[in-house]
Amino acid sequence: MLHPQAKAALAEEDGAPPVSDPSVDIDVERRTGRAAAVAGPREDVGEVLDADADGVPVRLYRPRTDHLLLPVIVHLHGGGFVFNDIEVHDAAVRRLVNRSGLAAVSVDYRRPPEHPFPAAPDDVDVVMGWLGRTGAAHGLDTSRLGVHGDSAGGNLALVAALRHPGRLGALALTYPFVDARMRGASYDEAVGLFDRGEAAWYWEQYASSPDDYDDPDFSPIESTRLAVLPPTLVATAEHDPLRDEGELLASRIAEAGVSCVATRYLGMLHGFWRHPEAFDAAEPLTRQIAGFFQSHLLPGGTATVPRQ
Repeated sequence: MLHPQAKAALAEEDGAPPVSDPSVDIDVERRTGRAAAVAGPREDVGEVLDADADGVPVRLYRPRTDHLLLPVIVHLHGGGFVFNDIEVHDAAVRRLVNRSGLAAVSVDYRRPPEHPFPAAPDDVDVVMGWLGRTGAAHGLDTSRLGVHGDSAGGNLALVAALRHPGRLGALALTYPFVDARMRGASYDEAVGLFDRGEAAWYWEQYASSPDDYDDPDFSPIESTRLAVLPPTLVATAEHDPLRDEGELLASRIAEAGVSCVATRYLGMLHGFWRHPEAFDAAEPLTRQIAGFFQSHLLPGGTATVPRQ
């Protein structure tokens, strides 16, 4: 059953064209999303710094703390690979930093259609290398490293973990977008604009060629190397086309012998995590992600509560 807050969100989007509609201008949609994010509230954190990670723009966050060297969460934003950026996700990352007491690095990877696969995962590789060389200079303890991504960012987070086995202490995936073949029955149960057709459009923008659909760096549900993953958290939403692929991924990770926790948020739609003003479930999910990273990246699994 749809949560009343999900029903309200669907009512707000009623009549809007899907992103696959030829009338939708990608650049206009990007600017609109950024403007809305900039106008919204955001929490204070201890420090925010924009940096150049060997050519990839990143934003570094530190909580209010006296600790000089902190574990770090690499955040990879969602948006179907095509939309959103570090500014759109700024408020969400600030909340994650404040709830966890850990540092974070948000990655402004290249997006299709201008920069199709494998530009985005390659950019994440560059940032991972940059962190290994320069993290300590920024107060980041990269020996205690986690990666989080939502939706398409969950795809990139999973690929990063697969490309860098043994490097991560924890991986958290929020309704990950990982099956380019879209085989889950949840696609046929979808409500709202995000459905099988829109998902297919996102994959088409991301692909460089039809061969990409069989590449586990493109569609990581196909990976045969899930056993190399660190402890993993997978969160899904009940009324999300991506529900089934996320839950299938969680079961495959567990079957590969990796510690994996999976949670389905009942009544929720795709995208709810980034909007605590609209969805009561967003804050508990943020705290779940924060607690998961604390438990795997900190001695004893706890952090000093950041000074607000």
